[in-house]
Amino acid sequence: MSRKSFVGIDVSKDRLDVAVFPADQVVAFDNDETGREQLVSYLQPLAVQLIVLEATGGYELAVTASLVAAGLPARVVNATHVRNFARSVGQLAKTDKLDACVIARYAEAVKPQLRPLAGPEDLELKALVARRQQLLGLIGQERNRLRMAPAKVAQSVRASIDFHKKQLAELDQDLDRFIRSSEVWSEQNDLLQETKGVGRVVAATLLAELPELGRVGRREISALVGVAPFNRDSGKLRGSRCIWGGRAHVRAVLYMAAVVASRRNPVIAAFYQRLLAAGKKKKVALVACMRKLLVMLNAIVRDSLKSQPITLPNA
Repeated sequence: MSRKSFVGIDVSKDRLDVAVFPADQVVAFDNDETGREQLVSYLQPLAVQLIVLEATGGYELAVTASLVAAGLPARVVNATHVRNFARSVGQLAKTDKLDACVIARYAEAVKPQLRPLAGPEDLELKALVARRQQLLGLIGQERNRLRMAPAKVAQSVRASIDFHKKQLAELDQDLDRFIRSSEVWSEQNDLLQETKGVGRVVAATLLAELPELGRVGRREISALVGVAPFNRDSGKLRGSRCIWGGRAHVRAVLYMAAVVASRRNPVIAAFYQRLLAAGKKKKVALVACMRKLLVMLNAIVRDSLKSQPITLPNA
């Protein structure tokens, strides 16, 4: 092919549907080691400009790693962005083959920027933080059950809560050791926690879920997390600004950090009080504090990266 091709891959647990645009060829491979090798062999002779896959809960990781290892330009994108693109071009039907074609057309139209692939250590850190969140969810569910559990069931529920609490404590130790095993992460973790309002959970979440921290500007980092205000203006209507999208887990821990910082961090607390004095609602003021705190943390990590001559984990 003389013309540059854009490739869309619809990933499922067992299968990879691959569409090549502009030819609109669709082929399928098994999502196993042999199938991924066949996929690489199929794509290497093509003049591929970009390969796009949707994030599918982890099923995309192995195939993305195989593509990047072979020197192919692969990018994982948010599935919601692709679905919105499909609606915008009138593609409402949904099959694996159609999805692959839509992803390929999305790649050609949007051309999402390539980013470094997370290394094994980054993925393990992210998995540890995700498991911690899961354990907290399980403990919360069991506590809710305990409120209505009859006596004979309550004992079992309490035992389950104790078990998950023990797992959580052990995982926290593993998480701390894992962060300390990296010189870069360890330094960044300490720097982040020096900021009042940021504890070990917030710091670990930022390291795991926001690898762009310190590597991009304040506007981009705010948009990535979902704390950048968007206009809602049309014609003569001037609506209030709102936040939308971004990384929900990061935003959740950042909210709790902002609540603490609005009371204990002198800079954030003063900023919060100024906003309240100007008539801002408390929730609006807290969101602004989230953004200001994030920008502060971004600058702290940026300055630490400038002073670090060693290779970063996901560089």
